[in-house]
Amino acid sequence: MKIFVAEFYMSEIKTLESKIVYQNKWMLVREDKIARPSGAEGIFGVVEKPDFVVIIPVAGNDIYLVEQYRYPVQARYWELPQGSWEENTDADPLDVAIGELREETGLIAQKMIYVGHQYLAYGYSNQGYHIYIATDFDQQTTSLDAEEEGLVSKKFTLAAFEEMIKSGIIKDASTVNAYNLAKMKGLIN
Repeated sequence: MKIFVAEFYMSEIKTLESKIVYQNKWMLVREDKIARPSGAEGIFGVVEKPDFVVIIPVAGNDIYLVEQYRYPVQARYWELPQGSWEENTDADPLDVAIGELREETGLIAQKMIYVGHQYLAYGYSNQGYHIYIATDFDQQTTSLDAEEEGLVSKKFTLAAFEEMIKSGIIKDASTVNAYNLAKMKGLIN
């Protein structure tokens, strides 16, 4: 299959000016004034955030999920364990995945399989995520951050998990994408 990529277009967009409009320890928001190849000017709002990890903890026909309150949408949702280390953005994604899995579920995986890297929403953000499948667990206790207060972890069958996606109980795009990418690659049955 031949895929056409219009590389010439992006190489001709010029950044004329860039200014930070908001910043905290988790993100930076900037506004870039740009010139398009036609000469027309415009702006891009860009959210800069460090990459994160999504972990698919699978044991046979079971999968471990976490449920937590997501303030921007004012609701609790089930999702795969995920996170980043804002204080160490250069950390190896595998180390982050191991740490986040233990922190949120108490699981220590003996095997981690790299699935791939995806972007979360490259229409407005540079943030991406690394996807891992975790297997062969030892159970320890969780070690939640203050921001994760109220987070719970629970094991579901893969069939129940897939039904939660289909019925809209699970709405987290990175959860749905990570699982389906792993499944399409034949890493999950």
